[in-house]
Amino acid sequence: MSSKSERLDVIRNLINSEQISSQEELLTWLKRVGIEATQSTLSRDIKELKVVKVPDPVKGYQYLLPERLHGNSSEGKVSASVADNLRYIDFSGNMMVVRTKAAYGRAFGMMIDNVNYDEVLGTVAGDDTIFVLFDEGVNPLEFLHKLDTIHPNIKRLYDPNRRKHAAKLPVL
Repeated sequence: MSSKSERLDVIRNLINSEQISSQEELLTWLKRVGIEATQSTLSRDIKELKVVKVPDPVKGYQYLLPERLHGNSSEGKVSASVADNLRYIDFSGNMMVVRTKAAYGRAFGMMIDNVNYDEVLGTVAGDDTIFVLFDEGVNPLEFLHKLDTIHPNIKRLYDPNRRKHAAKLPVL
């Protein structure tokens, strides 16, 4: 029987060293190294570790730890692959809306959360949309340059005329 901290360390190591795409696969790996865990225990562990699932060209999806989203691992390509799947940014009041390709929303939301910007009260991330709520008095447009730490060309994703163009699209 393993302790929780030992199990969490093994899960971290497995996710960093193997391309794991499902809880079933992770349970199999844990069993191989002598750690028995139930599906519900593993679900809680994944939540505690803030593991995210991002699209993978080979396996469909892959589990990643938050630090890998920022490229702090030996494979600095992870944050670029997430950030390269951003579609556009828009603003309303003290809120920023970030649209991503399908399945990248949660990963990018976690990237914003992990930086702990003082201006950001919180984020809500779905499959392809992230809502970022700013503190009172923060100008979201002025905040945009701070996101350079996540994506160096992020300013190009904001088009103040985007909604004007959308109104001209034909109704199907």
